[in-house]
Amino acid sequence: MSSIADASLYEILDERFRTGRCANGDMRLERLHDDNRWAEGPLYLPAWRQLIWSDIPNDRILRWDEATGTTGLFRSPAGHSNGNTLDREGRLITCEQGNRRVTRTEPDGSLTVIADRFEGKRLNSPNDAVVRSDGSVWFSDPDFGITSDYEGHRAPAEIGGCHVYRADPATGEVRLVADGFGGPNGLVFSPDESRLYVSDTREGHIRVFDVREDGTLSDGEVFTAARPGGPARFDNIRFDDEGRLWAAAMADGVHCYAPDGTLIGRIRVPEPVSNIAFGGPKLNRLFITATTSLYALTLSVTGLPRVHP
Repeated sequence: MSSIADASLYEILDERFRTGRCANGDMRLERLHDDNRWAEGPLYLPAWRQLIWSDIPNDRILRWDEATGTTGLFRSPAGHSNGNTLDREGRLITCEQGNRRVTRTEPDGSLTVIADRFEGKRLNSPNDAVVRSDGSVWFSDPDFGITSDYEGHRAPAEIGGCHVYRADPATGEVRLVADGFGGPNGLVFSPDESRLYVSDTREGHIRVFDVREDGTLSDGEVFTAARPGGPARFDNIRFDDEGRLWAAAMADGVHCYAPDGTLIGRIRVPEPVSNIAFGGPKLNRLFITATTSLYALTLSVTGLPRVHP
């Protein structure tokens, strides 16, 4: 493990970033691991005090142990896995780009396929997933894993578009809930689950949808767009427990947005940032996957749990 000190680690763009204590954490990034080809999908496992993440081109999921600081192999091959999350029973949900499916890891280690087709056609390459309080699994399905053999397997698209879906593990139903994306990527529910936020990597913005009582979505609107001269794209997104949205913004570091969509600050990272995750016993440690490395930064803000009460 190494540390990277930088007096300009935090960039304050709005006083709300300062008054909200967003820049009051560590003044240095910890580099926990640096042997990836392209790291994504960090997920903190509280029962084990471990963080897992995907090294997609190397077709493996790695594991970092918080107590010992050691890194080991969690799963290989891993279906060129990307995003990881937990369901309400604490089981691992994984988006397997290479296998073009979303799976659940059972307590005995076996895998259950939650979704691999829509209307009889194979999915493109599921990217990120989130579990709602009713147990449904919502996931994005861009084509990043089928455009080349680098992050999956080159293959023609069967569906003909990049969408967001809702899967019901109890019935096996897969429903298209949102379309009109260039490349849907990260997704997260608001703290009260009344809204769904989805980043669109190719369009360079984050959209927000109202969630209706029947589980369908509104047409959606742009919550925020990439700042001029900033990142070409967004990746995954996460909420803290005060309603601020944090976004992996590639070469522009980690962005922090107020609930009204204003970019109030950012964290500078020496490599393009792919994904972020809150973790640690107090959920105040921000884990950052950035190109070849896994970083960590202890903050004065607390993340929203991935599985809502």
